[in-house]
Amino acid sequence: MTGKEELLKLLAACVVEMEDEKIIPTAQAYIKAGYPAAEGILHGLVEGMNKAADLYENEEYFIPELLICSDAMYNGLDVLSPHLGKHDFQKKAKVVIGVVEGDTHDIGKNIVKIMLETAGYEIIDLGRDVPAAAFIECVKNTGASVVALATLMSTSTGNMKKVIDLLQQAGLREGVKVIVGGGPISAAFAEKIGADGYAVNAVEAVKLADRLVG
Repeated sequence: MTGKEELLKLLAACVVEMEDEKIIPTAQAYIKAGYPAAEGILHGLVEGMNKAADLYENEEYFIPELLICSDAMYNGLDVLSPHLGKHDFQKKAKVVIGVVEGDTHDIGKNIVKIMLETAGYEIIDLGRDVPAAAFIECVKNTGASVVALATLMSTSTGNMKKVIDLLQQAGLREGVKVIVGGGPISAAFAEKIGADGYAVNAVEAVKLADRLVG
């Protein structure tokens, strides 16, 4: 029988190597061996997706590769998620996520979305080039407690502050954590605009969300 660590490595490798079919029997073998589904997701699938995201950041992978990696990850999720225990990923917050107005690059946002979903958050994805008011509207309608804002364009960073200002004006700021990320964003910028936190990548975004609303 293949050991747990070895199977976790195989799951991660299937994601990175775009093995969207091979991952299914690998995930089945992992479950059949009686290993915890939550670990298979976090230390196998998510681990693999993180590596794929790094390859993308380093321009070794491009959008087509990344999409096949995420197909592989979802195929693995289909096998593993039905075996999650009731308490594995329970009661995570609702997160409104989107790329702020003025920017149509959404691959980074999509990876963060996948990671947050995998970690058990309920995601409301507003897409890209999203007007500030749409985030506020969505928080009102869904009762979300986290707003995740992304941009790769330095020209759009001002729209992140706009979202925070509008939350303040609407009297919603107290109950909502705002996290920001993307190429031109830094921890100092996040602090300057009054965000609750900055994440350098998708894994850190999950850790940050866990810390803020855990």
